[in-house]
Amino acid sequence: MRQIVLDTETTGLDHRMGDRIIEIGCVELLNRKLTGQRFHRYINPEREVEAGALAVHGLSNEFLQDKPRFGEIVAAFLDFIRGAELIIHNAAFDTGFLDNELALQQQAPLGRICTGIVDTLKMARELHPGRRNSLDALCERYAIDNSGRTLHGALLDAELLAEVYLAMTRGQETLLMELESPPAEGLRTALPAERPALRVVRASAEEQAEHERVLAEIGQESRGNCLWQERQA
Repeated sequence: MRQIVLDTETTGLDHRMGDRIIEIGCVELLNRKLTGQRFHRYINPEREVEAGALAVHGLSNEFLQDKPRFGEIVAAFLDFIRGAELIIHNAAFDTGFLDNELALQQQAPLGRICTGIVDTLKMARELHPGRRNSLDALCERYAIDNSGRTLHGALLDAELLAEVYLAMTRGQETLLMELESPPAEGLRTALPAERPALRVVRASAEEQAEHERVLAEIGQESRGNCLWQERQA
């Protein structure tokens, strides 16, 4: 199973008001293992970053001015995520922005590019109802080190979210993995090439007589309902 854990940073909160993506960060999971494969780009949004957003991620207009536009990175981005399942925290926010950017480039929406989308915020709310389920709160809950997260950053947040997702779903596939895994080296028991003939031990006449006596007692106690006697009959 190939999964892509994804996060974005934006100029503001609403793509319908003209806000744009300024950073995309992705990490790859293959069969629930981090592969080390990443996709990370800063993007020139061709508009000003709002003050509130700047306070969250610290990506200034000056920093983004010489970065590529979304249209220049879209092909590489689609190649990285195509055919995978996306894992996103508060997925509606990121997918709304990404589908908007893809539409501006005459590209198909994420739903037609990826096999599915997992919203870890929804998952966390089902697992921990009534509790805080921000990325920072989940890192604390699952003992994941997020001390380097002084500001939001798409790649760092995707890396942390991958750890959170694996922690939240740990154990779901353990039984299947154990059934599919071959025995560890050294635990295999080899049968001998030649095995001795089995020795058959039969009951003696005295033992058979004692067996019949016990069955008779059981039959008497059960008022003739001894199943062993019925079998012999």
